[in-house]
Amino acid sequence: MKRAQTAAFLLVALLAAAEAEARREKGGDKACDTGWECSGSRFCCNGTITDYFKAHHFEELFPRRNDSIAHATGFWSYQAFIAAAAQFEPRGFGTTGGKDTGIKEVAAFLGHVGARTSCGKIYPDPLAWGLCYNREMSPDQSYYCDDSNELYRCVEGVRYYGRGAIPVYCHPELLEQNATIAFEAAIWRWMTPVKRRQPSAHDVFVGNWKPTKRDTVSKRYPGFGATMNIMYGDGHHICGRGFTDEMNVIISHYIYYLDLMGVNHESGRSLDCADQVVFNPSTKSSGS
Repeated sequence: MKRAQTAAFLLVALLAAAEAEARREKGGDKACDTGWECSGSRFCCNGTITDYFKAHHFEELFPRRNDSIAHATGFWSYQAFIAAAAQFEPRGFGTTGGKDTGIKEVAAFLGHVGARTSCGKIYPDPLAWGLCYNREMSPDQSYYCDDSNELYRCVEGVRYYGRGAIPVYCHPELLEQNATIAFEAAIWRWMTPVKRRQPSAHDVFVGNWKPTKRDTVSKRYPGFGATMNIMYGDGHHICGRGFTDEMNVIISHYIYYLDLMGVNHESGRSLDCADQVVFNPSTKSSGS
């Protein structure tokens, strides 16, 4: 019962945060209603994700997810993604700017998803295996459960490991039981700054974030590269280490998805984070 209550609380919190942010975004600007998918926001005036991202696109991006040797067969679906995205379209997810910007953002987000849930390293055609997993298969319980944290203690009997579309290293199990909620949690992570003095991945990608002089010196620029810095910069050691295999895999998924959707990608220093200094690193990570 306690686990179910925790899961329900997480879902309610995610949706409440999305709704509150949508109301703030609306402000005094014109708001549009496009039906169930997007309403009450100026971003809805730009159209919706289903205007340009159809079920056949999802199938082309993730053709092997239901293969018999995949580890989450039958779990992920286009319908689950669209239902989750609809909670954030009023905030600008996939609805900021014109059609090309929307396509690029969806491809960027799904590029992260595909890379983080792929089992392509062990099979041919590695970019076709996104959404192969919905949970970490060999979790290190001692790594994810910090017994020294007296404020947020690990719950006895609960296993802590990566779950969802962009793995969340926490309870509840609902993220590996409901694809819509798994996508919602991942999009919330994309849309929301998780640390002070740090933008969201959405903001650095669509151009809402303007780099300061310190950012420029730290080689942080708007674009896809900065999304990796925000999503994984603190603790995952992807950025600022040159052109590592892990970083290149994420970029490759993004470019591949854009190619499938018929849109060109940016180039140069905005595409990667090879030389970027981590945004606002924690003391533990900055010393590692």
